[in-house]
Amino acid sequence: MDFEVPAEHRMIRDEIREFCESEIAPIAQELEDDHRFPRDVFEELGALDVMGVPISEEYGGLGGDQLMYALVTEELGRVSGGIGLSYAAHVSLGSKPIELFGTDAQKERWLRPLAEGEAMGAWALTEPESGSDASDMDTTAEKDGDEYVINGTKQFITNANVAGSILVKAVTDPGAGYGGISTFIVSPDDEGFEVETIWEKMGLNCSPTCEIRFDDCRLPDERLLGTEGEGWKQTKKTLNGGRISIAALSTGLAQGAFEAARDYATEREQFGSPISKFDAVRDKLVGMYRKTERARLLTHKAAVRYDAGERVTRESSLAKLDASEAAREVAEDAVQTLGGYGYTTDFAPQRFYRDAKLMEIGEGTSEIQHLVLGRQLGL
Repeated sequence: MDFEVPAEHRMIRDEIREFCESEIAPIAQELEDDHRFPRDVFEELGALDVMGVPISEEYGGLGGDQLMYALVTEELGRVSGGIGLSYAAHVSLGSKPIELFGTDAQKERWLRPLAEGEAMGAWALTEPESGSDASDMDTTAEKDGDEYVINGTKQFITNANVAGSILVKAVTDPGAGYGGISTFIVSPDDEGFEVETIWEKMGLNCSPTCEIRFDDCRLPDERLLGTEGEGWKQTKKTLNGGRISIAALSTGLAQGAFEAARDYATEREQFGSPISKFDAVRDKLVGMYRKTERARLLTHKAAVRYDAGERVTRESSLAKLDASEAAREVAEDAVQTLGGYGYTTDFAPQRFYRDAKLMEIGEGTSEIQHLVLGRQLGL
């Protein structure tokens, strides 16, 4: 059992950390205040060759693994939850399924620009009425000759208004239950596709979250990803990797919040001493560190097992559950450590606190993770 991060992985992590500290951290709050998607940042990430970390080099990716991808995601989350979220959605949800399930032609046409950083990816599963039962969907794709006609609405779709392609789940066989769901590659230029709403949110405001609508959106049959009826199986496999990325993002949020609180506590003096010397503050910081380290270990364990080709439903769900709750708890303690300053936008903890809450909701709520883990444990 080796807990040391491989040298190549450390090199990529350190390069991205330096980029984050120099290019993202100084503008992170400004991006949130302006609700601005930082396209220029993602172009620079493309130039650094990390927009397709776990994608094969054959299709423009870095050829890395899930652990390397988790490290990059954590570093982004350490300075900006919004950038980290859009990055994770692009890689895990918008890009990886095309590599896993697509044809060579689909990979060349749709995956390559994503992996090379020329376009953003998105994934459309959730619907206005579906909630945690994501398989209960009303969006349909009816076959009409050599085309599919898509109708319906998708909700809370990350990157939808900035994406070059969107992977859309739709019902192709209404009577087949889980086996009647399929996946389609949609371009924002397709007639009948429209972004209806860009949501105002509690946090993560530089990462766009959209409602999208399909009104007789016609797609050629080569836009079907995989075969008809495979959509739900694809979804479950995709979420195993996606939950690891959310665990990594959550770990990054926790790390950023911890560092902000530690730096403040070691500089802020009361009664002639840094407040980090007071038992109440020191114990709080130690607890924050413990939770962050635990989240990181669970995330790395899930990523390593994913890379080994093992089934990781249990590990990815546990990592996502623990890290997302740790992010929120650590960020809340960071706000408390800074007192009144922690409640102001001049300091980062309030941003981490707002951003962290979504980690307990997206990619399956904490309640759903308990359900998944209970089943995995035979309960």
